[in-house]
Amino acid sequence: MPLEVVIVPCLEDNYAYLVHNPDLGETLVVDAPEADPILAELNIRRWSLDHILVTHHHYDHVDGIEKLRRETDATVIGNAADAERLPPLDQPVEGGGEIALLGEACAVIDVPGHTVGHVAYHFPGSELVFTGDSLMVLGCGRLFEGTPAQMLDSLMKLAALPDRTKVYSGHEYGLANARFALSVEPDNPFLQRKAKKLEKLREEGLPTVPSTIEEEALTNPFLRVRLPQIRKAVGMSEDADPVEVFAELRRMKDIFRG
Repeated sequence: MPLEVVIVPCLEDNYAYLVHNPDLGETLVVDAPEADPILAELNIRRWSLDHILVTHHHYDHVDGIEKLRRETDATVIGNAADAERLPPLDQPVEGGGEIALLGEACAVIDVPGHTVGHVAYHFPGSELVFTGDSLMVLGCGRLFEGTPAQMLDSLMKLAALPDRTKVYSGHEYGLANARFALSVEPDNPFLQRKAKKLEKLREEGLPTVPSTIEEEALTNPFLRVRLPQIRKAVGMSEDADPVEVFAELRRMKDIFRG
C-alpha cells in the first residue's frame, strides 16, 4: 500500500507533510515550520510521530522541530553536510545516500541552490518526492546561497525522476508561479490548463500541491530552459548556455510583479 500524505498548512504559506504507513502505524513529518498545527493533525488522526525530515535550515522549515521533538521523541533527520545550521540531528544523512523509513527506501538527493545544504527526499516505492524550496509547482526557490548552475543541476536531478512521481514542495506559491510562467510561455496549452486547475483549487480553498514530475516538465519554465521558446522569451539565442538562460529566467522572476 502506498504511503499516505497529509498536507499541513503552517505559518502564512508554508506546508509540512505528514507521511504515514498504515500497515506499520509509523509516521514522519517533512519540515516543521511550527509545531502546533502538526501536533493537532497528529492528535486528530491518533498517529504517533516517529521521524522529522529536514530539507534545509531556514526558520520557516525548522522552527517547530524542538517542540515536536520534546512532545513526541521523534528522530530528527537532516543533511550531515549542513548539520551546524540545522537543529541537532539524531540521524545525519548524506546526499546521494539512502535510508529506510516507513518500511520503504528513501533516497536523499542533494539539491543545492536555494541554500547550499538543501536536500530532497524521494520515496520511489510510493512515487513521492519532498522538494522543500528547490522544485516547486511551476517554479523553483530563490537563489539565496547557491549559484544558477547548482540550482539548474538540482532541478535536472529532480526532473529525471519517474513521470508519475508526486512533487510536494514547501510553500503555496502555485498561482504566483503560474502568472509568471504564463508571461514566459503564454501559448503553452499544458500550462494554460494547469493554471486554470490551480485557480479552481485555490477558489475551493485547496492546496496546489502535489504536482507531478510529468506536469512540471510540460509547464515549469525553469525545467524548460533548453527549449527555443523559453530562450526566445528571455531574449537569448537558441544556442545560449542553459545556465545563462536559467539565470536570466530566475532574475526575471525575482522582479516579476504580474
